[in-house]
Amino acid sequence: MLSRILPTNEHPAERILRVILGLVGLSLVFFGPKTPLGYFGLIPLLTGLVGSCPLYTLIGVSTCTRKGP
Repeated sequence: MLSRILPTNEHPAERILRVILGLVGLSLVFFGPKTPLGYFGLIPLLTGLVGSCPLYTLIGVSTCTRKGP
C-alpha cells in the first residue's frame, strides 16, 4: 500500500545529494543568517530519506535504475 503512495523513484546518488542539501538548508535556521527560510531544507531532506519524490510521482519521472531486463 505504501509503495503505491510513495514509490521509490530516486537514484541513490540523488538521495545522498538531497539529504546533504536538506541538511545545509536546515542549518541556516540555527547557524549563519538564522533565517526561517532554512526550514525549506526539510523538503529535500525528507524526500532523500524516504527515497520518493511526490513531484516525480505526479509527473511520472523516475531517476532510479531499473531492475531486470
